[in-house]
Amino acid sequence: MGRICVFCGSSTGKDPLYLETARRFGELLAGEGIGVVYGGGDVGCMGALADSALAAGGEVIGVIPRALEAKEVAHRGLTALHVVGSMHERKALMAELSDGFAALPGGLGTLEEFFEIATWSQLGLHAKPFALLNVGGFYDHLVAFIDHCVDEGFLKPASRNSIIVEYEPERALEEMRAFSRPHTRRWIDREET
Repeated sequence: MGRICVFCGSSTGKDPLYLETARRFGELLAGEGIGVVYGGGDVGCMGALADSALAAGGEVIGVIPRALEAKEVAHRGLTALHVVGSMHERKALMAELSDGFAALPGGLGTLEEFFEIATWSQLGLHAKPFALLNVGGFYDHLVAFIDHCVDEGFLKPASRNSIIVEYEPERALEEMRAFSRPHTRRWIDREET
């Protein structure tokens, strides 16, 4: 995989583990020679992800709508920063530039971006891996709700099984790579071992 798009918060959240994991993930991707595509901000988990990947010598591409350029404090030290006209353009360009997607902890924007990618997969618009990085169990309730959607007949098990859920960045990346090799695909939603 050449680049992974990472969705994450423009805030740091309450648990220091969120920020620490954003930094670890940025370092991991850069160390593996995988570029980072993200929302282009210089604050919160977004900024930590970008800074750590850059410090490790990685490629970091930001995509930010003009309306958020000041609010999210656009990062000016990136490999490339694309300023676009709308959120729709942002998501389309991020998807185009990426070979996979990962969501770290974040708020409504992170969830919206992740679920759009999941929906595009369900509709057959892409065949790229996408993962929830379930830092400290942040996404436990969301995963339970997604499973509830399956139980209630609103989501097919195959669509649920396409969502990679991992607790550690290294394992998430391993599963995303496995997704990219169809003969070795494994879908895992497991407790930390």
